[in-house]
Amino acid sequence: MNSSIQQFFIAGVNYRKTDAAIRGLFAVNQDQYASILATAAKQGLNEVFIVSTCNRTEIYGLANSADELIDLLCSVTTGEKNTFIDRCYIKQGLQAIDHLFSVAAGLDSQILGDYEIVGQMKIAIKFAKERQMIGAFTERLFNTVLQSSKAVKTNTELSGGTVSVSFAAIQFLKDHLTDFQNKKIVLLGIGKIGRNTCKNLVDYLGATDITLINRSEEKAIELAKELGLRSVGMELLNEEITAADVIIVATNSDQPVITKNLLPQTKDQILIDLSIPNNIDPACKKIPGITLVNVDDLSKINDITLQKRMAEVPKARAIIKEHIGEFCEWHCMRKHASVLKSFKQTLQDLHEFCFDEIEADKEMIQKGVNNLALKMRRLHTPGCNYIQAINEYIEQPVFA
Repeated sequence: MNSSIQQFFIAGVNYRKTDAAIRGLFAVNQDQYASILATAAKQGLNEVFIVSTCNRTEIYGLANSADELIDLLCSVTTGEKNTFIDRCYIKQGLQAIDHLFSVAAGLDSQILGDYEIVGQMKIAIKFAKERQMIGAFTERLFNTVLQSSKAVKTNTELSGGTVSVSFAAIQFLKDHLTDFQNKKIVLLGIGKIGRNTCKNLVDYLGATDITLINRSEEKAIELAKELGLRSVGMELLNEEITAADVIIVATNSDQPVITKNLLPQTKDQILIDLSIPNNIDPACKKIPGITLVNVDDLSKINDITLQKRMAEVPKARAIIKEHIGEFCEWHCMRKHASVLKSFKQTLQDLHEFCFDEIEADKEMIQKGVNNLALKMRRLHTPGCNYIQAINEYIEQPVFA
């Protein structure tokens, strides 16, 4: 596969045109991700990766068309291809690259400036790289994306304040509850979002009566010990749900883990679903006394911090533009790699021919190669520059 910028595609769905239920149809778990990459390799695609979070599922790759990537994605998800195409966005070349940079900077997040996406992208790239699906093009691209994202975070206030999906859950609780010390909170799921939410409960609400439950019990025990909380095994889930005032779910199940029949039916409870697909059955909302919100509901919480972040968007765009330019420059020079390699060999041969018993001057040769690279980048005439660079090399005093 020729790693041309024009062959870089992205196809995805996100919160802009789909609700949590539809996004859940195209969420990709680890087993599905591995299956997609294996199929891609068999089809001759060698640079593909997928970002699947509560706000988006996107497949990126070098391909002949976006349709190749869409077929791969929809081959393992519960959602159908027609549904995906009706609601998806497709970008190619520089537009696809710009989208990737924007996502990593938090410009395309459901809550502007949400920086959690970068960690999720790193995991996605690492997963694909372990399966030999990240080549030179994608690796250089993503490294530049990370540099850009870091520069945006360091040099702007786009991620200033404390706004994210997990923190929006805290704001929701502040608006709907008082006396947090006397409220029993159950947190189910201790992944990254679950951990962040738990720490926010402790740090910002001062909540202490928190019970942690996780399918891998060791993680719950570890976090509970770190924060001075309580953890129990999954076998006590029903009992804990019945006693809870607040239930927060941040699991990664294909099916709801909280259903109507698990709830007490006669108690006021707040349920917060931070999972995609929904891990709390939406039907729970029909029970009297139940307040249920999901990630889409939380994203609508207004905060003055978001207005401040909007003012930082032009600065972030300027930083992204600069880093995209650096990547394109690298890509342009990569196309000339064979010319530069041939030129370097020519200079070595020339040096050995003129100075039989003297080892070639590596520093002088590298300087000649660098000068040629600079001219090729500026003038885009590799053949003429090649000949001129050899003449300039011969004109140096050592040959006089």
